[in-house]
Amino acid sequence: MEVSRTRALRGPNMWSRHTAIEAVVHCSETERALADMAGFEARLRERFPGIGPLRPASSAKAPITLAHVLEQAALALQAQAGCPVTFSHTHTTSEPGTYQVVVEYSEEDVGRMAFDKAVELIAAAQSGDAFDADAAIKALRETDEDIRLGPSTGSIVDAACKRGIPFRRLTQGSLVQLGWGVKQRRIWAAEVDATSAVSESIAQDKDLSKRLLQSAGVPVPIGAPVSSVDEAWELAQEIGLPVVVKPLDGNQGKGVTVNVASREHLEMAYKAADEIGTVMVEKFLPGSDYRLLVVGDKLVAAARRDPPNVIGDGVHTVRQLVDKVNEDPRRGDGHATSLTKIRLDDIAIARLDLQGLTPESVPDKGRRVILRNNANLSTGGTATDVTDDVHPEVAARAIAAATVVGLHVCGVDVVAESVHKPLEEQSGGIVEVNAAPGLRMHLSPSYGKGRDVGEAIISSIYGHGSRGAASEDGRIPIVAVTGTNGKTTTSRLVAHMFATQGLRVGMTNTDGVYVDGRQTDSGDCSGPKSARNVLMHPDVEAAVFETARGGVLREGLGFDRCQVAVVTNLGEGDHLGMNFLNTVEELALVKRVIVQNVADNGYAVLNAADPVVARMAEVCPGQVIFFASDRHHPLMATHRAQGKRCVYIDGDALVAAQGAWRESIPLRDIPFTRGGAIPFQNENAMAAVAAAWGVGLDWDTIRRGLASFMSDPDSVPGRFNVMDYRGATVIADYGHNGDAMRALVQAVQALPANKRSVVISGAGDRRDEDIRIQTQILGEAFDEAILFQDACQRGREDGEVLALLQQGLKGATRTKHIEEIRGEFVAIDRALERLQPGDLCLVLVDQVEEALAHLNQRVREA
Repeated sequence: MEVSRTRALRGPNMWSRHTAIEAVVHCSETERALADMAGFEARLRERFPGIGPLRPASSAKAPITLAHVLEQAALALQAQAGCPVTFSHTHTTSEPGTYQVVVEYSEEDVGRMAFDKAVELIAAAQSGDAFDADAAIKALRETDEDIRLGPSTGSIVDAACKRGIPFRRLTQGSLVQLGWGVKQRRIWAAEVDATSAVSESIAQDKDLSKRLLQSAGVPVPIGAPVSSVDEAWELAQEIGLPVVVKPLDGNQGKGVTVNVASREHLEMAYKAADEIGTVMVEKFLPGSDYRLLVVGDKLVAAARRDPPNVIGDGVHTVRQLVDKVNEDPRRGDGHATSLTKIRLDDIAIARLDLQGLTPESVPDKGRRVILRNNANLSTGGTATDVTDDVHPEVAARAIAAATVVGLHVCGVDVVAESVHKPLEEQSGGIVEVNAAPGLRMHLSPSYGKGRDVGEAIISSIYGHGSRGAASEDGRIPIVAVTGTNGKTTTSRLVAHMFATQGLRVGMTNTDGVYVDGRQTDSGDCSGPKSARNVLMHPDVEAAVFETARGGVLREGLGFDRCQVAVVTNLGEGDHLGMNFLNTVEELALVKRVIVQNVADNGYAVLNAADPVVARMAEVCPGQVIFFASDRHHPLMATHRAQGKRCVYIDGDALVAAQGAWRESIPLRDIPFTRGGAIPFQNENAMAAVAAAWGVGLDWDTIRRGLASFMSDPDSVPGRFNVMDYRGATVIADYGHNGDAMRALVQAVQALPANKRSVVISGAGDRRDEDIRIQTQILGEAFDEAILFQDACQRGREDGEVLALLQQGLKGATRTKHIEEIRGEFVAIDRALERLQPGDLCLVLVDQVEEALAHLNQRVREA
């Protein structure tokens, strides 16, 4: 078995909406039927019993290959490691023994590791070598825990997903973008982007924050920073023992020691705090430790935190009791689990000493042994939910503390006998305020009811969801455009309509990335990376993405769903014979991905005259707008009769119709169609109008957008750009397949000309028949053909493309004069030299920007 290519599909793809690892796997003839591999399955199950039942991809009669085993092993390894994955698939390609294996992942690094471990497992089962499944699962689990979002960030992201708010993880840490474009917000764990660095700094400075709280009338314990153990002891005696020793700038309870009552204990506590930073000593308040969570101007959760402890049984030592407690599956080494393992470190040993114990002591049955005085979950403590018990006055003091510091999400630490009554009545106080507070204790308390604090934070950012009219989903309108021909023109026209509405538009296409009319990237930018970059731009109010098959195959979509998906046409297809896509129907499986990921309230804009495109309506979660020049097309007539949206040509007008309602736009008011004389531009106009209708643009904006859109080299480079050269007509276009040639011939025939010539090359990465068909079509419509070969032959031998183009011209009924030229610009110059007034020349440009610049220069010189 050979794995020749592995890809991470990071967005919706042709297999599913799941993120997934896709691998191309080749199995030898003896590996294509598990039944023929004597003893293999038994050896496999011996090494990994958790693999579950093996099954083929289709029917029960289909053979199970090693590719299917790889698929199910990679999925089962992740599932055993605790990853929430359920989808996998093995596709049999047209190449014998070659398969595409697809396995869902929740974290890419874990998914890739699972694939590698599955390959190792299969190799071990084949050879009889050992394979440690437990070690593999442990490595996967540890990797997953290390890189996945922690419980605090994860709870906020989960709440966003429930509300339909898109998110993107910006780092391997906890920095996450919620929403797109102008509606984006960012969180860093439980800290929101609205919180200033000044407020965070104040919260980190325990002395400053305490003085600010005191000035606002919030009860706090007295204390001050110190610079030595002697100074600390002097202050402790002054304010009265016991005291708390902690870092001035700390978090997660690190370096905090409470209830310090002796010089020896203080020295140890000082050392622990000093390792973090400047040390602070303050009065120890008796009572329990409470964490109150304030979001915005509301108290949303509260928990009592108890220090780590064990209960003696008269048999086991303290160390053994701690080990037993740490066996709880809820306890882990970091913050990924709901509880943290108890540590028997120096601080714990010192706390035992105060109780007359050591780690090897055997406590009496029922004795409660405290391992630490501070009750942070990060040190192994437990939490009990007390949200419903908090007195309104206590809540008010917590909210005041968060407000005076300026924290939008604030963990307020309170020490008091109880939260049932005001702090002032029980000598309680607020000892700290915390930015980016941990949410574990509220999400999954050790005891009591968990609180949906993630939703509370999302509501503070985007409104109150279905319960409030002011809610937002963080989304901007997205129009995705795909097809064989017309994608770029349609994309640019839709973007132009958005701009006409006054919106700042982000657009990607095969020419580059554009934001608010400014090009921010160049080259072919029709893939998911460019789309994601646009959605990250803080100025973008609407987005239009030309979506090419290559990007979808390589990585999936760059967004989770779109408001409108446009499929212009498929015709005979393009790029066939690549990536196991050999037919138009197989190509459609990739192109329709944008249709499958239309929002429930969105639209798919589909070409009714293209049967393969029209069938995509079956997989659209939203509604469908059909377009076609022929309003009497059966599919169009049926759709209209059902009261659904259609766009068509009626005489000299473009018409949008739904039921009895009509909106008519004269073709003379759509300049780039030349009054309707260019059929493929009519189709592009219909597709764009349908898309604009689908996103809800008003008809005045649509009309103005159509009237002001020009198909010139500046607006739509290389898409039927018409120029005058010494009385002759020169048309530059990027057409490069048979369907494009037919459309161009139809368009050119509508323009008057004495002699017609064409300049053409062919892309070497197309099939032979795809190159030949272009000149076969052109040979029936043009008097002269100038064939050129440029520097990039894309894997072809010198002269091979020219020979194929010549073959296409054999038997041409019209083309009589043929020349071969090396170099695109030389070919263009040669064609221009032969032009006379009244002639027409179609230049099929390869290097779009450079060729257009050359043509424009020649036109200016003329």
